[in-house]
Amino acid sequence: MPAKIIDGKAIAATLREDCAKEAARLVRDHGVTPGLAVVLVGSDPASQVYVRSKGKQTRAAGMASFEHVLPAEVSEADLLAVIDKLNRDPAVHGILVQLPLPKSLDSQKIVAAIDPAKDVDGLHPINAGRLATGLPALTPCTPLGCIILTKSVHASLQGMNAVVIGRSNLVGRPLLQLLLNENATVTIAHSRTRDLASVCRNADLLYAAVGQKEMVRGDWIKPGATVIDIGITRVPGADGKDRLIGDVAYDEALQVAGAITPVPGGVGQMTVACLLVNTLRAASAIHRLPPPKV
Repeated sequence: MPAKIIDGKAIAATLREDCAKEAARLVRDHGVTPGLAVVLVGSDPASQVYVRSKGKQTRAAGMASFEHVLPAEVSEADLLAVIDKLNRDPAVHGILVQLPLPKSLDSQKIVAAIDPAKDVDGLHPINAGRLATGLPALTPCTPLGCIILTKSVHASLQGMNAVVIGRSNLVGRPLLQLLLNENATVTIAHSRTRDLASVCRNADLLYAAVGQKEMVRGDWIKPGATVIDIGITRVPGADGKDRLIGDVAYDEALQVAGAITPVPGGVGQMTVACLLVNTLRAASAIHRLPPPKV
């Protein structure tokens, strides 16, 4: 029997609706309009698409959207000045600097300059440290979306064996911490892992986040496992348009897994929706209000 397809598009749409209701409540009851500022450096086409999508969905949820587009040759000092201005702007509750940045800029220095209370990407060392020690923190959006998708299949992740392939600061490491918070038993695998296929076959929950198309084959998957495919690779299609392919050999996995996210239509849909969640959380915390009900 083919796996259940986890509909990230539908789950993200519901989450955006919930965020819109919470944003309207904040405006109505407290006079607070959550505001998200996105900073884009350069003209990378993929980044431009992401920024437009974020702005559109932010406005659709009843939040304020601020977009700052800077040239690729912007100096580090000028970029830091923009971040400092946003840190001090009371209308801005969330700040996101679109990554990757041009190589002339120090990404770690730029991220560290963001006020941790407004760091809706969850990448500031303070937020990463709080997450690692089990304290409340703004969490990277993609891992947060992965947990929500997983819990659409399993009400509880307690005691389940989870394998995360990939150890990036953006996905793998924070996802490890979120799974530990759900009381899962977690293995984090990577390019140096010995017999990766064997490690994956032990997983009740398998998360693939390496950006290598169709690396995870069907015979790597434990029958009935839940598979969350986080990787995206663009490949030219026969019609001249790019196709998006995940890290998992989808057709093979569909015959083995119990549930699986498609690419596209899975994790990617959740990332922007979780950005709205983080903006709501940041706005509520900054104004010393109870956490939003999302």
